[in-house]
Parts: sequence; C-alpha cells; structure tokens
Amino acid sequence: MTLNLDLIATVALAVLLLLLGNYLRKKSKLLDKFCIPGPVIGGLLFAIIMLLLKTSNILELSMDTTLQTPFMIAFFTTIGLGASFGLIKKGGKLLIVYWLLCGLLCLAQSTIGILGAKFTNINELMGLMCGSISMEGGHAGVASFGSTIESLGVDGALIIGMAAATFGVLCGGLVGGPVSRYLIEKYNLKPNEEYNQERKNSNFPNEISCTATATVEEITGITFSENFNSNTMMIQIGVIATCMTIGSVVGNWFTNTTGIALPGYVGAMFIAVIFRNLNDKFKFVELDMYSIDIISDVCLGIFLTMALMTIKLWELSGLAGPLILIVIAQVVFIVLYCVFIAFRILGKDFDAAILVAGMLGHGLGATPNALANINSVTSKYGKSEKAMLIVPLVGSFLVELIGIPTAVTFINLFS
Repeated sequence: MTLNLDLIATVALAVLLLLLGNYLRKKSKLLDKFCIPGPVIGGLLFAIIMLLLKTSNILELSMDTTLQTPFMIAFFTTIGLGASFGLIKKGGKLLIVYWLLCGLLCLAQSTIGILGAKFTNINELMGLMCGSISMEGGHAGVASFGSTIESLGVDGALIIGMAAATFGVLCGGLVGGPVSRYLIEKYNLKPNEEYNQERKNSNFPNEISCTATATVEEITGITFSENFNSNTMMIQIGVIATCMTIGSVVGNWFTNTTGIALPGYVGAMFIAVIFRNLNDKFKFVELDMYSIDIISDVCLGIFLTMALMTIKLWELSGLAGPLILIVIAQVVFIVLYCVFIAFRILGKDFDAAILVAGMLGHGLGATPNALANINSVTSKYGKSEKAMLIVPLVGSFLVELIGIPTAVTFINLFS
C-alpha cells in the first residue's frame, strides 16, 4: 500500500519528528553527550521505520517536500545575517590562520573522498559526499548539496552523505576531547590566568548548550533587543525573504553566465552577508538577532528533518563498505592533521590545544560538536577566550567561504 502526504501533511510530520528527536535527545545521555541534532534523531528513526515497512511489503510513503528548499535557503540566509565583520576583526591574526587551516582541511577532505571513491570503485561524486560536504559541511551541507548531486544522476548521494555526516559527528565527539587533553598534558600547557581572573567578574557564559545550531551571538554574550514582538519578527522575516529573492536572482545569473552549478542557498547567504555589514554601518533596519536565531532554528530543524525522513535507506545496499572505509580515512587524517600540523601552526600553546578540539568537532560534522568538545576540555583545564570566539565564527560561517566554492568546483570537475 502506498500513502501520499500532501505539502501540509509533510510539514506536520516533519515538525512532529523534530519534536520527537529533541525529546529523545534530552532523555538519552549518549545522544545528548555527542550533541546529535534532534532532526537527525527523528528523521533517521522515521527513515528506519519506513525501511522496515517497505521491506515487509506493508507500506510505502510518498511525501511532498516542496517547502524543504525554501526552509534550507532561509536557514543559510540567517547564517549570512549573523556574519558581522566587526566580530571577525576581534579574532585577529589567529582567526585568519585557523580559518586557512580549515580551508586546507576542506581541500584535503574532498581529495580523500575522491581518492576513496576510486579505490573502492564507486562514483567520484558519491565519494565527494563523504568528503568536505559531509565532514566540515555536516548534515546541513549534505542536505544542500545532496539534491544537486542526485540531479546529476547519482542516486543515493543524499543517503550516503547523511550517513557519513552522522558517523562524522559521532567520531568528532569521540576524538576531540581526548586529542586536546593529550596535547595539554604532553606539553604541560596552561591557560591564560590573567584572562581567567578577569572572566570571574564578567558575564561571559560558562556553559555551551548543544542546540541544533550555535551562533556567534550565543557564544560572545552579545545582548539582544528586548523588543521581541510580532512587528520585530515581521521585520526580520522581511529582510530574510528579500535577501533570498535577490540571492536567487544573482545565483541564477551566475549559473547562466558561467555554466557553473551553484546551490540555491549560496546567493542568498552572500547577499545576506553584504546586507548585514552595510546595515551595521548605515542602519537601514534594526536587526534583532534573537528573532533571527529563532527563525534559523525553526528553518534548520524542519528542512533537515524533511531531508532525513524522506531518504530511502534500502538504496544503501552495496555502499556501506566504501562509506565506512572513506569515513575512517577522514577521521585518521584529521587527527594527524590537527596534532602534527594545526596545533603547531596555531602556536603550540593552550589556546592551540583548545582550538584543535574545536577543529575536530566542526571538521567532522557540526559547530555544536566543536563547542561541546571545547566545553568538556575547558571545564577541566581552564578557559580559552580565543577559542570561544574563533571556533564559532569559523565553524558557523567563515569555513563556508572556502567550503562552498570547493564543493562546487569538485562537483563540476567530476560531473
């Protein structure tokens, strides 16, 4: 039997699965420890149920995911609106170095994915889904590029990418803390005591929550406007929708002019970055980051749940082996890269060790994972102001400035 869900029913199901995933994460210490997002839990659980129902010839579900793309584009637009150049400047030289190291990691991950695909005799684009798209890009990156790659005739790309991203998140949570602790103890590293003394008298947040998204504003303790009401929310929605519209026009023009395939959200995100920083200077409208964060969480949750709940797990047959081999290669590489290259270039000090914990987190899946790694290490050894500022800035936005062009370039090279 086949059951068809219309657009409204599909959105309703996605929201219910999102709420279920959030509930299960709160109830499970393991899921909460590794900061597995609620959409991943709810969406994958439903996909597994659908696999069992289909293989048992009981039920097959057809869903209308028309709104998945608008939710995705809206989410990345909110990321762009959070990218203030003023905050970026506070990171100084170390931020630029960390960002470039993440860019080099991105190139390496894409290369490993391609080489792994050739070694295991699968499509190169399938291997790319196990590269930077799912590692540094995480589930959101997979959901964004997966449909683009599947449109090129690579069936199952989204499923493979989501599985790789999930493995990456788990591995990032497992290796981040231990590697950072190893470096701290091996080199007997100590935190900046002067900063820690000042911190006692500040209102800098002590703990980092493992939410679906982690914004720069949450980490830096910036105070939001208290005028949170329907009018404020409508202004933010208007700004987001306008950036999405202009970004769509710019993106289509770029694709038609250059012939390079560009994901739909890229134009919107960059238009949002431009608007945010022009608005900081000219004050066109009052941006309320609290409202934007709420919109961001809602859009990410719904679009990611939709992407996961509609995957066809039965198409994974024959690809599990290559997927595991490539992801293991990615984990081994990033650990060696962080210990022998990144740690030394970042200064070989306490801040560098904490930055490594962050890189292992968002380099294998998600910024919340990076923040969880940092929190677990700093709660024992002391705080790192630089890491708390740099990791969210790079992991939440700056890495995309390298990651997106890299993914687009590799996709066009091997399509």
